[in-house]
Amino acid sequence: MCGIAGLLNLSGGGSFEPLLLERMLSLISHRGPGGCGAYRDESLWMGSVRLPMIDVEAGQQPMSNEEGSVWVVFNGEVYNYVELMAELKAKGHTFRTACDTEVIVHLYEELGVECLRRLNGQFAFALWDTRTSELFLARDRVGICPLFYTRTADTLAFASEVKALFAHPAVVPRLDPLSLDQIFTFWMPLTPRTAFQGVYELPPGHFMIVRRGRSNISPYWQLTFPLSGHTGGRRIEDAVEEFRALIEDAVRLRLRSDVPIGAYLSGGIDSCAIAALILKQTQGDLRTFSIGFLDQEFDETAHQRQAAQYLGTGHTGIVCSYADIGRAFPDAVWHAETPLLRTAPAPMYLLSGLVRENGIQAVMTGEGADEMLAGYSIFKEALVRQFWARRPDSRVRPLLLRRLYPYLPQIQRADTRALRLFFAYDLANTSDPVYSHALRWHNTARIKQFFSRDLRARIGDYDAVGEVRGRVDAGLQGWPLLSRAQYLEATMFMSGYLLSSQGDRVTMAHSVEGRYPFLDHRLIEFCAGLPPAFKLRGLTEKVLLKRAMKGQLPDAILRRPKQPYRAPVAGCFLGQGSPDYVQDLLSRAAIEAAGVFAPEAVTRLLSKARSGRSLSETEGMALVGILSTQLVHRLFIQGSGQPSVRAVRPVTRVARGDGRLGVAA
Repeated sequence: MCGIAGLLNLSGGGSFEPLLLERMLSLISHRGPGGCGAYRDESLWMGSVRLPMIDVEAGQQPMSNEEGSVWVVFNGEVYNYVELMAELKAKGHTFRTACDTEVIVHLYEELGVECLRRLNGQFAFALWDTRTSELFLARDRVGICPLFYTRTADTLAFASEVKALFAHPAVVPRLDPLSLDQIFTFWMPLTPRTAFQGVYELPPGHFMIVRRGRSNISPYWQLTFPLSGHTGGRRIEDAVEEFRALIEDAVRLRLRSDVPIGAYLSGGIDSCAIAALILKQTQGDLRTFSIGFLDQEFDETAHQRQAAQYLGTGHTGIVCSYADIGRAFPDAVWHAETPLLRTAPAPMYLLSGLVRENGIQAVMTGEGADEMLAGYSIFKEALVRQFWARRPDSRVRPLLLRRLYPYLPQIQRADTRALRLFFAYDLANTSDPVYSHALRWHNTARIKQFFSRDLRARIGDYDAVGEVRGRVDAGLQGWPLLSRAQYLEATMFMSGYLLSSQGDRVTMAHSVEGRYPFLDHRLIEFCAGLPPAFKLRGLTEKVLLKRAMKGQLPDAILRRPKQPYRAPVAGCFLGQGSPDYVQDLLSRAAIEAAGVFAPEAVTRLLSKARSGRSLSETEGMALVGILSTQLVHRLFIQGSGQPSVRAVRPVTRVARGDGRLGVAA
């Protein structure tokens, strides 16, 4: 993995401010401590900071084809590069390295933008074709690797992180009111929006072509599911065998590396399955890592130790206190570059730091299994609510919902009437394309009661959920309810939050790469095409995975109820030993200065939290959302108090438009 950045002159000539590209790369230098290179000609400057994984010495960027007419800077991994390289060599292409980056330029020569369909991996890259003066930006299918862009009067700027774009003097950070409305509904903005006005994210599975000042964005891959009633003609026994072969091959490809690879081990079936498959293929030592909490409501260390002992891994864990999370939270926000409604990214930030301290640069994780194999409670909730909607007067059917959330005390304490009130929102509207998620979004959107009068006015009558309905309505028609729910979870929450704020941004903060076998596109497409009953049977989730891992994992792991990763909230910021920044950022003066929230509403929330009374789930999200938004305002809008950034990082390797390579002066 790496970080990339660049500047394209849209007017066709001129130059850029000296050291501007270096400043951009310096702001993302945490993504690549292993080297800094750049390409420059009269129209384009682009560069990368590199975290080497393959062909460590020779794989420096930028990289070109044989005659220097096609150049690329690349973040990510092409896992099938060995096979592609052999194919391209057979067609006469000459390779100077054994690095996956070089495959991209030669495959582009053969196929143009269609090269994307041949790549199995996680990637974001910028490719410059000097023959046509065409810039080609692309991002992997599910959005593992980030890529952002913005326009000024005569420049297109792009980078792996938003903060690099703010190095440009014409790019002024301002919070986007509609994006805030989306974040406080869905947990993240809808692509292509970001938290900032005029700054956009290239959507997953899309590419952009820029030529002669004009740009065009197109999809090359989309997640799709079969219509209701489709079975594919498979028996579940055959599906299990095919699934097992695919996940084993996905792990095999992701073991390709010239540096050691570790794994996260939560104690659940997803991460345990990945660790077991790594050990099966390597027959060697595996380092595993995990998070625990002093607060027993959230702690899973006992399960993690049992799993590590069974698998025989060299295991290292970190146990987080409230104070640890409170201290790390500003760093997590700085790297996420967006308001957060959960503290969960902060412990993940600490975990990746632990991984790096132990000499590991890449970890495999179980992300993607819940989305593609129906592991989340929201999938069961949607089906139970649909079942309840057939007899809305039933007193028994709502009680099934309590079984879905054994880890939420508020749900366990609720009586039947309270359960009915909470889960009955829009109950009968089962044909709604967003039926599965409408209740969650409705409850999250209650946080918007804390918005200031000015922000409400700027948002106006905008309807975030209505926008989602408009985007997906036609595409989801005829899909089973479970498939619609999986689509929303994978394309919104997974790509926009899980792989971003809780994924790439906090792993790469410490120069650690995450690798996700369950997100191999072959596996995604296979799972999407299966009948819902192969994934969720009754209230039993991940049926296929459990059958595939039988005999490779003990029953204690296979039968363990799903325990989602959660982290403490109020205790991290309020009470004895709370961080100094909290009182400052939540003061009336700071709230008024940011202008996002109503000071009186924030004061009432803080009074309740400090009194020792329990906060509801919504109030907990509100507290984190308010604090993180205040941090975003302080770090990016005011530009003060951000974590220290190293001095401008010198570019050590420069490629020029005439094809010459050299060492920077």
